[in-house]
Amino acid sequence: MKVLMGGIIGAVLGLIGLGIWWQPFLKLIAGGIPIILLLGGALAIYVGYDEIRDQMKSKKEDKASDADLEAAKEELEKAKAEAEKYKAELEKAKAPKKK
Repeated sequence: MKVLMGGIIGAVLGLIGLGIWWQPFLKLIAGGIPIILLLGGALAIYVGYDEIRDQMKSKKEDKASDADLEAAKEELEKAKAEAEKYKAELEKAKAPKKK
């Protein structure tokens, strides 16, 4: 209840003060708008730059991971070929020898 009463009193005093100091309030707003636009623009530039940097980094990682994947596929093919070779040698060794 105390908070509600304090809020009502603050709102009424704010309206009265706004009516009395209308011209200084407008000057304050007029001076604050360029600063807000400047800071907002700087923030947007920073966020955009950071986003572009992240995209470039992810593209580099994708290229690197593609190269790693190709290398792993080549190793797998070599291992399969070697396994087939050993399998053929094993079958050859198991076959009965003819005289």
